[in-house]
Amino acid sequence: MDISVGAGLIAVGAGIAVLTGLMTGIGQGNAAGKAVEAVGRNPEAENKIRAMLILGDAIAETCAIYGMLIAFLLIFVFPGIVK
Repeated sequence: MDISVGAGLIAVGAGIAVLTGLMTGIGQGNAAGKAVEAVGRNPEAENKIRAMLILGDAIAETCAIYGMLIAFLLIFVFPGIVK
């Protein structure tokens, strides 16, 4: 089996792109923790805090989806080009 340097670099790039999901998970966990603290301090604002948390998590999740898309493109589309 002959593996080129280009294919190896594509695999490394895909691995780095997948790391966006890890960082997104850390950020969303931090945001959820802060939201729970905010509700504990101000229970009357629970609905506003929940809405902001869901909006922020949705925006952060797009970064993970883009990273996954880049990883899929690198793995499935570009190896045919690098031969």
